[in-house]
Amino acid sequence: MSQNTASTRNPWSWVPTGYFAEGLPYVMITWVAATMFKYLGHDNTDITLWVGNITLMWSLKPLWAAFLEMFKTKKWIVLVTEFSMVGLLAALALCLQLPGYFTISIGILWLMAFASATHDICMDGIYITTLDRRSQAKFVGIQGMFWNVGRFFSSTVILFVAAYWGQAESSSWTIAWMVAAAVMAALAGYHLFFLPQGEVTQRPENFKQVYSTFFDAWADFFRKPQIWGMLAFVFLFRSGEGLLLGVGHLFLQAPVAEGGVGLTLGEKATIDGGLSILMALAGGFLGGLFISRYGLKKTLFTMAICLNVPNLTYVYLAYVAAPDVQISLVTVTSMVVIEKFFYSFGFVANMLYMMQQISPGKYHMTHYAFCTALMNLVLWPTIAVSGYLSDRYGYLTFFVIVMFATVPSFFAAWFAPFPRSADEAS
Repeated sequence: MSQNTASTRNPWSWVPTGYFAEGLPYVMITWVAATMFKYLGHDNTDITLWVGNITLMWSLKPLWAAFLEMFKTKKWIVLVTEFSMVGLLAALALCLQLPGYFTISIGILWLMAFASATHDICMDGIYITTLDRRSQAKFVGIQGMFWNVGRFFSSTVILFVAAYWGQAESSSWTIAWMVAAAVMAALAGYHLFFLPQGEVTQRPENFKQVYSTFFDAWADFFRKPQIWGMLAFVFLFRSGEGLLLGVGHLFLQAPVAEGGVGLTLGEKATIDGGLSILMALAGGFLGGLFISRYGLKKTLFTMAICLNVPNLTYVYLAYVAAPDVQISLVTVTSMVVIEKFFYSFGFVANMLYMMQQISPGKYHMTHYAFCTALMNLVLWPTIAVSGYLSDRYGYLTFFVIVMFATVPSFFAAWFAPFPRSADEAS
């Protein structure tokens, strides 16, 4: 297939599968692994400390993102990382039968996170260099929807597989991780034929050009108008999210005697997996349409409200939870899906801001990777410390802390600079 043929492919033939392939490993690493460790008997402090540290890999992307502009094609790198993740998913599945599985699996998750982060850089690079500004806005909701489809598969199908064989049995999780490996293999095979190459930049001819290109990418990034104000927005918009990401789903599966909701693995797969993700898909799609109609600048503060205020649902669940109280599944489901819908609705604004206000320019893909890395950097320490805070202060106090942590997000949205006009944001 020629590059021209690939680059003009209908976005529907590769955007959905591309972002499914982004969401699947990310959720396996940051959510499914934590769920597995919790059911296998590990406490919140250990789980969130290690998983939180692994999320740092997505924040380190700027250290190698610029080099990805220089060698091979974006498609080539996507394929290499996808096939690598197939092997790593299978390796983690097999290591669960070993006595020291926790330490070994953490090491494999680190490697998988590196492959996933690199995959994200180049898949996003294909997206932003293949589609024009109008198509980016049109498909940003689709992008988010199918990232959530990947999440749906990981947090619902994979959990149901594990639940079928026994939620606290390591052998059941071995089967589940092998299923994930098989699906990733199918995606990689599909992308071998249908993924566009992405824009090819000028290649360096020697080491001096590699060196100068790397530092020029960094220098060009910080020469952008109002860059520090834009970076403040990226860093602060998700200020409270890491705390909720780390402990929210562990709270749902924690025993009632410990102040949790006490969901079984099947119930968690249904509520925090399937149903809430369907709502998240709707939220991401409608959020993209909302911004397309009214404009990002006019809607940004509204999106911050949608992103953060629904976290109060977890405060409510923790308030009514008690050692002798089993919260009804209807109540739990209602609270969880409300939070997921509005989170996805508001999160679209963050992605579009980075695509259209910060990353455009000579190093479009690399600079977008810089943005997503900084966006995830705030998640690293907050996820890592979330388990300790919940274990020390209890779930109710912890979720109140989460609400206070969202305050910087509102300031970030209100004061976010817009140096590029609508016509320039392409």
